[in-house]
Amino acid sequence: MTSAPDAAEPDATGDARQLGPRDREAFYKAQSRNRHATWRMSALCFVAALIMGIPLTLVLTPLVYALTLATAEVINYFSPLSPEFWTTVNGLGHLAYSVADYFINHRGTLDPQTLGAGLVVMLAPGIVITFVLWTGVLALFRRGGVGGTLASLNAREPNQADLKELQLHDVVQEMAIAAGLPVPRVMLVDSAGANAAAFGTSPQDARLVVSRRLLDDLQRDELEALLAHLIGSIGNGDLRVAFTVTSVFETCGLLVTLINSPFGKQSRGTLWHILRYGLMRSSSESARSAEAETVAVLLTGCLDMADSDIDRFVNNPKKSAWRNFLFVVFLPIIFSNMTIEVTLWFFFAVLLGPCMALLWRTRRYLADASAVALMRNPDALARALKRLSQDATDIPGGAWASHLFVVSPKGDSSLNASRSGGQGMQAAARAWAQSAGGNFGDAGATASASSPAASSPDDYKNLRAEMNAARLAAMSGDVQAIERLAAFARAMGAARGIPVPANMPVAADIAAACRGDKTAMARLQALGGEPRQNEAKRGSTGLQAQSSLSFHPSLKRRLRRLERMGAHYSPEAHGKKSKATVVVMGVLWLIIGPLLLAAAGMMLMVIAMLVMLNIMFVAIWLAVIHGIFVLLGHGHA
Repeated sequence: MTSAPDAAEPDATGDARQLGPRDREAFYKAQSRNRHATWRMSALCFVAALIMGIPLTLVLTPLVYALTLATAEVINYFSPLSPEFWTTVNGLGHLAYSVADYFINHRGTLDPQTLGAGLVVMLAPGIVITFVLWTGVLALFRRGGVGGTLASLNAREPNQADLKELQLHDVVQEMAIAAGLPVPRVMLVDSAGANAAAFGTSPQDARLVVSRRLLDDLQRDELEALLAHLIGSIGNGDLRVAFTVTSVFETCGLLVTLINSPFGKQSRGTLWHILRYGLMRSSSESARSAEAETVAVLLTGCLDMADSDIDRFVNNPKKSAWRNFLFVVFLPIIFSNMTIEVTLWFFFAVLLGPCMALLWRTRRYLADASAVALMRNPDALARALKRLSQDATDIPGGAWASHLFVVSPKGDSSLNASRSGGQGMQAAARAWAQSAGGNFGDAGATASASSPAASSPDDYKNLRAEMNAARLAAMSGDVQAIERLAAFARAMGAARGIPVPANMPVAADIAAACRGDKTAMARLQALGGEPRQNEAKRGSTGLQAQSSLSFHPSLKRRLRRLERMGAHYSPEAHGKKSKATVVVMGVLWLIIGPLLLAAAGMMLMVIAMLVMLNIMFVAIWLAVIHGIFVLLGHGHA
């Protein structure tokens, strides 16, 4: 394994002669600290899930009882049930009413045994249903493996004729052996984004997915550091953690799908996919994996509250007597769905989602420390993370699993401005190198097609000077300069995912733009815009969309932790905030914090009111159904 120069080698015990942070930390201490943090965050996630489960259970349980009793009324109409059944039902109903009256209206007294039995009656069905759905999701996706994920990313095997790709597999094998793990299978993705991720459910079926661009953009030790991060993540059990986190979200998606199924084809289609996948006995692993991937994407999409089957059913402009009748009949289910969606949205956004995001951040810190343990070169990992933060990191087809990548495909929230500028300059540097064709006249600027992409401030300065010289030459009528700029425009369009027709008069537009033609300027500016494919939703789908907090820690925090383990980095990467900024932010939080807490409290009150209204609607619904069967002459009074 190639290591960094000795100057970058950290000393785990600290070296008084070496400049660095006072709180120097050895990598094994960092690993231990992050493992303890994982346990704390896991406990917090468990508590958050329990808190969220209380209102969900109070919504599900009445609905389960209502559907069960409605079915019993139908059966009783054709074949009368025994009096003992109705006596038991009445007893459970009185018990649940007594407990609810005790908690809501503070009336009456209950002994501990009666109170416990009442709570079991009110909560047990919802808890059992949720647990069964969760275990079912776990079993389904454990069976599927990762083949579907690789298919959605268009991942491929390394090219045997490509030396760099063969060396990549050798490095992964060497690190896996050093970590005492099975060698994961390496797959490559040919995309404009530069990123990498580990997929799977265990070290035995782990897959490393690496963007082909990383092999060209990163130095050897930087690439090795990223691979060490992924190997360390697998060895730390992150695949199991990610699988559990994902299953929680997908269980909630399945719950929403079940309630939506009477109202639209989309939910019924998702359920059909689940049933077909669960009953499928195909011997092809790829077929099972692809179906598992389809189901996972569908369930994750079901948590998008903005476009559900019930919303389309309620807001359908085509009104009719039959639709109005169905609306009245299904009103309790519609109201239960609304309550569940509001509850999931609130708790995912402000409680469970952020807790799981913080849990996953501790796993990223732990993987960074594990990479240092494998490489003994924190500088290489710091440089790799910095380089990726300045480049496009979005991988098409991987948005639903964005939390699994080394860096966030959405970008680093603390470096949005510098990152977007860095991305633009990196893309421009590559496009400019591709457009090189020799000298252009009066400008006297020369470029080589093999010139490397800009990666430092000096490179960017030279690039801007060269491009400005070409622009001035084009304005003076230099044909070669115009053709060079035209080739650059086409390369930028291709890099941005914007097709440029071969017969598009780019050179003519450049000449017209030099004369001040605004229409030509607009056409040329479009070629340098952002990619059109799903730009509005880039990085915002999947689990990340369910949390107000990013699943990836900021680059600043990761670099600070790497610095404590001996890494060096340029101060501009995460300069300290001024005292004035800190004071202003503190004052803002003192003002905004109480307002946010008040808003959260009001939202909890709204959810509590929705739960009580839901119980009332279900009770009225049952009373009406029971009354109808009594009028028919076969109801049990």
